[in-house]
Amino acid sequence: MNDRISALKKALEKDPDNPLGLYGLAVELFKEKRYDEAILYLLKYIDIHEDEGAAYRLLAQSFLNIGDVEKAVEYYQKGIEKAKKFNHQSMVEEFQKEIQNLKGLL
Repeated sequence: MNDRISALKKALEKDPDNPLGLYGLAVELFKEKRYDEAILYLLKYIDIHEDEGAAYRLLAQSFLNIGDVEKAVEYYQKGIEKAKKFNHQSMVEEFQKEIQNLKGLL
């Protein structure tokens, strides 16, 4: 197992709701192509922490990698709402393009 994943899991045992730990672990799991696990940590992360959009991108990409295009579109749409709230216009446009690309797969 990846040392960073082990260290992050150990840190989360002490502080299970640490947003940086949850997000960091999800990123590491995503890099290892462990998308199902990444999704679990990302969902917990966005449940307790208001993300500005990047976590929604990672969630959408994770769902896409396991073949769930509908969920990918759903999380890009949620990401657009958050990105608008935080005035991240380039992220809004990026997510809108991704949704357009994915609609061809639905």
